[in-house]
Amino acid sequence: MCTSCNCGTATDSVETIQIASTAARPQTNSYTVTGMTCGHCVASVTEEVQAIDGVRDVAVDLASGTLTFASDQAVSRNAVEDAVREAGYSLA
Repeated sequence: MCTSCNCGTATDSVETIQIASTAARPQTNSYTVTGMTCGHCVASVTEEVQAIDGVRDVAVDLASGTLTFASDQAVSRNAVEDAVREAGYSLA
């Protein structure tokens, strides 16, 4: 018998309890940004995209124009497009 909590369960039985995580799993999002030509362009896009609710870990590659970020919730293409446009650029 269980002596830890005195529940009366036989100690020779094994029970596995799986607890579902309530934390959101991060989503990775990638887009191509057009019109960037320098590091300032990258910084502007990064700043605007980071301001979107739920977005984190923003990375912008100047050479390829790739914008990648993680988010804890769904982020619409329109929200990303608006942020990139605010920075002065557009999505491909």
